[in-house]
Amino acid sequence: MYPYHAPLTEMNFLLKHVFNAQNHWQTFPYIKDNLDLETASAILEEASKFSSERIKPINANSDRQGIAFDNGIVKTPDGFKEAYQEFAEGGWVGFCGNPEHQGMGMPKMLGVCVDEMNYSASNAFSLYNSLTAGAALCINAHANETIKQKFLPKLYSGEWAGVMAMTESGAGSDLRHIRTQAIKQNDDTYKVTGTKIFITGGDQDLTSNIIHLVLAKIKGSDKLSLFVVPKFLSDEQGHVNEQNNVKAISVEHKMGIHGSSTCVMNYEESTGYLIGSEDKGLACMFTMMNYERLSIGIQGLANGEMAYQLASQYAKEREQGSTVLISGEKCSSCSIIEHGDIRRTLLTIKTLTDAGRALAIFTGLHLDRSQYLDASEAKHSSKFAQLLTPVTKAFFSDRGLECCVMAQQVFGGHGYVWETGIEQLVRDSRIAQIYEGTNGIQANDFLGRKILADDLNTLRLFVSEMKTNLMNFKNVPESFISSVSQAFGKLVDVAESIKSRVSKQPSALSACSVNYLDAFGYCIYGYFWLEMLEKANLVSESFFTQKSYFCQFYFDQVFPKVDLHLQQLEKLDSVTLNIPTEFL
Repeated sequence: MYPYHAPLTEMNFLLKHVFNAQNHWQTFPYIKDNLDLETASAILEEASKFSSERIKPINANSDRQGIAFDNGIVKTPDGFKEAYQEFAEGGWVGFCGNPEHQGMGMPKMLGVCVDEMNYSASNAFSLYNSLTAGAALCINAHANETIKQKFLPKLYSGEWAGVMAMTESGAGSDLRHIRTQAIKQNDDTYKVTGTKIFITGGDQDLTSNIIHLVLAKIKGSDKLSLFVVPKFLSDEQGHVNEQNNVKAISVEHKMGIHGSSTCVMNYEESTGYLIGSEDKGLACMFTMMNYERLSIGIQGLANGEMAYQLASQYAKEREQGSTVLISGEKCSSCSIIEHGDIRRTLLTIKTLTDAGRALAIFTGLHLDRSQYLDASEAKHSSKFAQLLTPVTKAFFSDRGLECCVMAQQVFGGHGYVWETGIEQLVRDSRIAQIYEGTNGIQANDFLGRKILADDLNTLRLFVSEMKTNLMNFKNVPESFISSVSQAFGKLVDVAESIKSRVSKQPSALSACSVNYLDAFGYCIYGYFWLEMLEKANLVSESFFTQKSYFCQFYFDQVFPKVDLHLQQLEKLDSVTLNIPTEFL
């Protein structure tokens, strides 16, 4: 089993040279007085140590041992409770949390790097923290001050955990069919009754309380409201003192992430506190959901990084076959990394992962700007963050699974057994394409809501900015600049064409959306490879040379997929939408 080493050089390069993080942080209240690049680098170093030394070593056993469930009581795998307590004591749960309520107040563009390390070390362990951070974000954005004071400090400290409770049997992604009901009480609390399924972290033994964000319909209404429903009620000092009729009635038996408890939860007249306004719960919940979508995208990205590290190390050690080396020398028994197919595989994983990391930090930057800057600039960045969120979730997780499968292939038969760790990674990464809205739903959201419903305005603005930046690049091949610029132009033109087709045949939207999102993803990755290459000489000549090889490979072998997906869109209607249903 190979260890995990966080890609600190890449992360620091992106923050310092590609995105000039220091300049942005100086414009953000609170952050400007508490963070600089040197401090950020030290934080990443500490996160790296914790992920590699505390989280990674308990990952394999968590998969084999799994979750224990006995009469409503969930027990996490050995080592999880102790590691989580240390994680919380280190301030990592509230890393990006509001400092007014005892969060650390760090920027999201730094937070995505920490998230990547944690997911690379263990998908299952990291889900508990991710959901708590998302619940806190939702409460901070929409709850009244009383609820904030009551719950946020405990969530940020990691003493309590948070979960999202939306899905019900028969009401998966179509939330209109939710049956959970809330009845208002005389003290302005509500009694919440219903059953939810697929609730990640719904019960566990890591924290003294679990705060459920529950979507329900207030009696007499057919619209959704959002409630804070704690597992235990607490007094004014935050001491838990009463059961709240919140109980796990079973746990799911899953393909992967066995160390993560996925529960069926029952609420029986459980006390809940309204977040936001009545009948406006879905808008509130989307604050958490969009946070989780980015987080789950980073899960896919992190799995790709871990897969690369495993496959690269193995390929350098495994001797098999003969070949002619780059030097021209004949090698009768060489490491498999000398074989062309293995090098192609590793380069594909590497170029996808490095570009994805850049897009993750870029998305984090715009989330930060939308939070900290004045109204006009915040609105501008908010549009970009909303445009990119479904892309990061779907494209990262799709490519993440592909990277894990490619890495497994490098191991050959050894990739199909427990000992190497890669087969667990393949199983664990599969869920990222499914939960928080399947990737087909993400693509529909991207094309339908973020592009067509916006009349392409945000897309055009985004493409215009990317093209302007391309014109300023001096250290990259002109042919690559031209390719990316043309691809961005095609994306706008194709979106216009799809808009026309959808006006005549609405079902064409969902048929086109996945190909369109993938084309956009490969294009924006190409842009970030050029931006990384442009800035690589600021590090060293050898770093620039390394990036040059990777960039060349991406444009030779991966970037052509932009045109492939756009060409598929042209032919999609002929069979997809016209084949009789009975033939399927």
